[in-house]
Parts: sequence; C-alpha cells; structure tokens
Amino acid sequence: MIDEPAPITDHLAELRRRLFRILLALMVFTIAAFGYAEEVFLFLVEPVVQSVEGTGTHLQAISPTETFFTYLKCALLAGFVLSLPVTFWQVWAFIAPGLYESERRTVIPFVLISSLLFAGGAIFGYTQVFPLVFDFLSSFDDSPIIEQNWTMSAVFSTTSRLFLAFGTAFELPVVVFFLSVSGLVSTRKLLSGTPYALLAIFVVAAVLTPPDPMSQVLLALPMFILYVVGVAVAWVFEPKRKRKEIQSSQDE
Repeated sequence: MIDEPAPITDHLAELRRRLFRILLALMVFTIAAFGYAEEVFLFLVEPVVQSVEGTGTHLQAISPTETFFTYLKCALLAGFVLSLPVTFWQVWAFIAPGLYESERRTVIPFVLISSLLFAGGAIFGYTQVFPLVFDFLSSFDDSPIIEQNWTMSAVFSTTSRLFLAFGTAFELPVVVFFLSVSGLVSTRKLLSGTPYALLAIFVVAAVLTPPDPMSQVLLALPMFILYVVGVAVAWVFEPKRKRKEIQSSQDE
C-alpha cells in the first residue's frame, strides 16, 4: 500500500537529507581516492597511449598546476563512481514512500542492477569505444606543419566524459522502467514515441560525448537498444501495477 501524501515541506526536508548523505559519501570517497589519483589517470589514458603510440603525438602538462588539478579531478571521478551505490540507495529511499510494499522490497536489486549497469556501460565505453575514438582522432596527425601534443587536462576531459557518458547512458532501462511503473508514462506511449526517443537519444549523445560523429553514434546505438530493453521490461511489469491499483481502490 502507498503511504499517505506528505506535505511539500516534508518532501523538501527529506530531499535535503538524502542529498546531504550523497554529497557526504562523494566527499569521503574522493578524499580516499586522492592517494590513487595517478593510478586512476593512467588507467583512463591507457587506450589513448596505445592509440597514439608511434604516431608522434605526445601527452604533456603545459602549466605548473595542470598535473595537480588533473589528479584532483581523477580523485573526484573515482569518488563519484565509488559513491554510486550510496547515491542509488538514497534515490530509492526518497521515492519508496510512493511505491507499493512489494515494489519497495526491490531496493537491493535496484541498487545492484543500477550499479552494474553503470559499470557495464563504463567498461563497454572503455574497452570498445575509447580505442576507436582515439584511433580516429590520432589519424589526423599526418600534417607536415602541425605537431599534435595533447595536454593532460584535455585528455582527461575527453576520457572522463566518455567514461561517464557510457555509464550514465546504460542507466536508461532503469529510467524507462520507473517512468512506466510510476504511472507517469504508459508502455503504449513509450512505444508510439520511439521515433522521438531516437531523436532525443542522438541529441543526448551529442551533448555527452566529444564533438566527433563516431563517439556520438557509438553511444546512441547502445542507448537505443537499452531503451527498447527498458520498454520491454516495463511492459512485463505494467499489468501487475495496474492490478495492484485496482485492488487498492477496492480496499478503500
């Protein structure tokens, strides 16, 4: 049974508490990860190093503070990834009062699946997309008058963007599922709106990825597949939700 509606002030207070816990977890994990910032950076740029090997492209720091601030960003990225289970847990705890009792019991699967989807997306991007993107970008270094020297901050910006973009994109089935089971959008509307969803996916992919068409397409295609998967899962669970709503109204 769904809990009684609470005043908006209670919702705002609860939201503030959840956000505070998320930020606290982010801060703790970021501080802990700073000691391993160099290892995080080397892990992120490994596909880049392999792509530019033998091409004449070099990686460099061009300011006294660039290495420090790049490592600081690496620690923040690691802290963000490590704190994701806490984030998903707090998000679930915030929306749980609006769900049925049986749906609330899926908190552990929700946290686990969300974390695994993000990790799977990030790993897919790192292992399959990074080499293709940087092979493509490094292929433009054959100009006789241009010497390519990529800075630490620029390479980190590109790799971290792709890393987070693929991790976030793989959360799409979870988003679609909750839009459906919460009653905000029916699976019929999700299916009929597939062309618009495809357009939106390409727009989001263009925003999340660096400005080259290859990375945009490589992100958009799995996003669309995951959208279809999310709609299929929501279609399976939607009748159960409707039956519970009917039973709840009859009990009242």
